[in-house]
Amino acid sequence: MTTHLNETFSPSGVRSSTSRVASVLPFYNSAIHTEQSEQTGRPEQGFELQEVRRPRSDHSRENLQESPDRKVDQGPSFHLPEDSQHLLSHPSDSDYDSDELMTRKSNRSKSRQPNGSSSTASNGQNGHVNGDMNNHIEMRRKDVVMDSPTQTAHLMSREGFTLDDEPPPTPHSLSANTSFFQLPIQDRRNFLLLVLLYFLQGIPMGLAAGSVPFLLKSHLSYGQIGIFTLAAYPYSLKLLWSPIVDAVWSSKVGRRKSWILPIQLCSGFGMLYMGSRATEMMVVAGAEDGSGVWTFTWWWFFLVFLCATQDIAVDGWALTLLSTPNLSYASTAQTVGLTAGQFLSNTVFLAFNAPEFANRWFRKVPSDQGVMTLGGYLTFWGWGYLIVTLGLALLKKEDKTLDRDGIVDVYKSMLGILKLRNIQSIIIIHLIAKIGFQANDAVTNLKLLDKGFSQEDLALTVLIDFPFEIGLGYYAGRWSTAYPPIHVWCWAFIGRLIAAGVAQSTVMLFPKDGVKTWYLLTIIGSHIFSTFTSTVMFVTISAFHAKIADPVIGGTYMTLLATVSNLGGTFPRFFILKLVDLFTTATCHPPLSPPKDLNSDLITSPFSCVLETEKHRCIAGGGTCDIQRDGYYITNVVCVVVGVITFWGYIRPAAMKLQALPLRAWRLTADGER
Repeated sequence: MTTHLNETFSPSGVRSSTSRVASVLPFYNSAIHTEQSEQTGRPEQGFELQEVRRPRSDHSRENLQESPDRKVDQGPSFHLPEDSQHLLSHPSDSDYDSDELMTRKSNRSKSRQPNGSSSTASNGQNGHVNGDMNNHIEMRRKDVVMDSPTQTAHLMSREGFTLDDEPPPTPHSLSANTSFFQLPIQDRRNFLLLVLLYFLQGIPMGLAAGSVPFLLKSHLSYGQIGIFTLAAYPYSLKLLWSPIVDAVWSSKVGRRKSWILPIQLCSGFGMLYMGSRATEMMVVAGAEDGSGVWTFTWWWFFLVFLCATQDIAVDGWALTLLSTPNLSYASTAQTVGLTAGQFLSNTVFLAFNAPEFANRWFRKVPSDQGVMTLGGYLTFWGWGYLIVTLGLALLKKEDKTLDRDGIVDVYKSMLGILKLRNIQSIIIIHLIAKIGFQANDAVTNLKLLDKGFSQEDLALTVLIDFPFEIGLGYYAGRWSTAYPPIHVWCWAFIGRLIAAGVAQSTVMLFPKDGVKTWYLLTIIGSHIFSTFTSTVMFVTISAFHAKIADPVIGGTYMTLLATVSNLGGTFPRFFILKLVDLFTTATCHPPLSPPKDLNSDLITSPFSCVLETEKHRCIAGGGTCDIQRDGYYITNVVCVVVGVITFWGYIRPAAMKLQALPLRAWRLTADGER
């Protein structure tokens, strides 16, 4: 029912970096997956094999010395080429038991195969293990060909080679399980700095994603609000210029501060300017034919563009601000900061901006304005941006580096990924998957306001929904690791289509005598169900992205997939809101007798009052705007029908095929193509 911020722009979504995936996938339990691997009789596929260096076992040496004629069962026989046999008699003392570990792991799997058949899965391109997408981890070692005869002889020539001992457990994580207060003081300070920077990004994003469209409803029609949704596009397209942010910078200022400082200055001054003219700009946006909405939209487009660019720089800085064992706190900082900023600018601001809320709790004398106005809120945070920027410039020094990423190489990697047929299929899925819920996400809350649902009640609904979103997101993460993610995603897809139908029913049941307790509870329940299904879809598809992304170019891979996913939720919104106006039929009927308190010219003849400006003119002139056909109902039904047809006809079959593919099908070869 509500627009899910993570799917719209995904700041805490469109979060296009690997840190965002870590923030929504903290539930992987290596012990569980290792146990599952033991029960199924085959090793997990998907981990990069770790080298474990430990002293050789003296016991193994003694066994070999005391029993020189002892034979070791090596499984199926094989023939070594002549140029490799010298390796058997010249062991290298410089090698560690990492090779031994790999041999033992391979032979442990071999011993579980019936009739002594080879247990090592045949390697795909670039050394990737063949396996279906249900495997949770990718066992992968770069630039090593495990089935090479030379490599096999090299492994067997080690003094510690034996099949008698159980191999040591493979380490699954290098991250330290450390609480915040156990972190080094420098990491704690840098963590709080990251939270502050992400929090500042969430301020304008929360306004653009939630608050401003609601405030514009009294000035603009649905189609004109659709124009304003174009302001969200920079977050869905930031992949296009992210390599430039990573590669171009000043060594005197610092790699990340070269972008963060000027961007925050521009954002601060932009918010100060918009704060001084916010009310006037909204009135002008809805004046006459609504052509002024383009100017208002471009200002917000510019502000969101700055936030998206800053997000790229902050994501990169987070990887160097924190020490290596505590890098997981980067995603925590992102989640906390962005969520807090969006929550403040959306839920809290809407509540304090509502006159009903202010008159009920803060005033004895009623007023038609809330405690906060959009202009005052923008002005306050404009100064906040400037103060933080000044402090960042003077108090925080960035470590110098001479490393520069190649812009051309990153763009070549993107092009290589886009050439993969499987990627082309998942792009099509992402671009059409969210059409079925667009009317619900974009229009339902606006239609409730149009019906008479107060801004205060809407803010209360979102406030109650917030903790449910966080808690249910936890279970969604667990499901995405316990079950194949695409299976869970498909079930959530069906649930979200049902939620769209339920939301339309709640709008149709709007009581004529005002909002009652039972109806408010109905709206809250419908809202929670819609948000729950949206959260499950987001978390599970992020889990699938993390599983298929090539670790060699993981950042570019993940950013590309997240960008396409966010774009699928952004671009249809403009057309959906236009369709609502197109399907709506409304006529303004003149009054039977002229009213005494006219606020405009008397209406003497009928005319269409679909547009918001015409509706206001009708009411001010004493007329009545009668809606014969509500375009919201038609548009929502069309969207749900399209969603059902595309889901059963293409999305589900194609997604299941993609999930069944081996991991090597998602990898690039050395020349950047499959």
